[in-house]
Amino acid sequence: MSPRAGNAGPHTLAFVESPVQLLNVLEWAHAHAPGVGLTLVVLSPVDPMTRGQLRRMSDLARDEGHEVRWEEARGGPLAPFQTIGGLAGLLRRARRVVLGDPFSRYVQLLLTITRARDLVVVDDGTATMEFVGQLARGERLVRWHRKGGRPGPRDLIFAPVSSSARRRLTPGGDRHVEIFSSMPMEETPAGVTVSANDFAWTRARFGPPRITKGADMVGTSLVETGVVDDDRYLEAVRALARAHGATRYFAHRRESTDKLHRLAVETGLEIVRPELPLELIARRGPIGRTILSFPSTVVHTLPLALSGTEVRVAVCDIDPSWLTDHASPRAQGFLSGVTGAARDVHRLSTAGPGEGPGGQKGPASTAGPAGPMGSAAAGGPPGPGSATGTTGSAGTPRSAGAAGAAGTAGAVAAG
Repeated sequence: MSPRAGNAGPHTLAFVESPVQLLNVLEWAHAHAPGVGLTLVVLSPVDPMTRGQLRRMSDLARDEGHEVRWEEARGGPLAPFQTIGGLAGLLRRARRVVLGDPFSRYVQLLLTITRARDLVVVDDGTATMEFVGQLARGERLVRWHRKGGRPGPRDLIFAPVSSSARRRLTPGGDRHVEIFSSMPMEETPAGVTVSANDFAWTRARFGPPRITKGADMVGTSLVETGVVDDDRYLEAVRALARAHGATRYFAHRRESTDKLHRLAVETGLEIVRPELPLELIARRGPIGRTILSFPSTVVHTLPLALSGTEVRVAVCDIDPSWLTDHASPRAQGFLSGVTGAARDVHRLSTAGPGEGPGGQKGPASTAGPAGPMGSAAAGGPPGPGSATGTTGSAGTPRSAGAAGAAGTAGAVAAG
């Protein structure tokens, strides 16, 4: 056990399914539970990119003195039963549960088992904005890119568990709910405590980064989630890269190999598959003086992680013509809200197919970063996750209780 943290014990139990969730659990622990070790349960996904990042984030968590328990939660049809059964005892003993994705079927099912009276929700990207709004309005929990569609058979099977989870995430009596977030909150659910994540742990642990003269681009999984047409997305990336001189493209962990290969061939961008969340990659450096992004979590988190540096984050809106026929009716409004609510970013005019944005700032442009850092030449410590050494070809990614009925377990595995 590292001297940075005390004995985790059964008191605080955290569940994560993505590297960003794990990062934000570490940020929460740094801000609200210094010196207290957590028992951190990784509900491992199946894709190699995410698993690789989670392995590296788990190492960082252990360095901070936290106990990490790796669960092959999706390792076959019996995995949900085995995972839930193995965690039931820990859940019943935990006094506080920290979770990263309230929309997750796994997490919702685990919430029906726990007796914890303190629940903490940390960021799972921009989805947190939607979760807070749905909780405030008393709506059922549905991911924003699926909202407006008809519930499928698995949704109907899982509906009672989802409703129970929403009730448990609603404060009342001696049940306390906290949301720890770097996202802007338009609506705050009654009785919920909201605290700000300013990435203090990230800034204290890494950097400041070495800043290069060029521009880097951040990828998005909007094509993979069926929101944006792949041809339109490629044209927009090409236009932005040409207009701003971008040379590197930091791939989202969910971007498909085929799409990344096509981007590399048709745009000439160097495809980088980060080994850690981008907030840590950028903080360790080297990183471009300008970071180009489409509406996503990083337009909120990177200005915080890079506070005090000379890096500028610029965001390009999603043109309505890029949306697929299958995109949720909620998509355009949600994505516009993600951009509009971002602080300390420059807003670019839309890069339509065949035309570059021209580097113009739209009417919603704001001032850049808070100010110059003390020493831009000092790079972060070497190690896994720095941008250097993480580049690979797009084709070679590196990398229960009574509630556990068969139908519910199947819905969990599929979700």
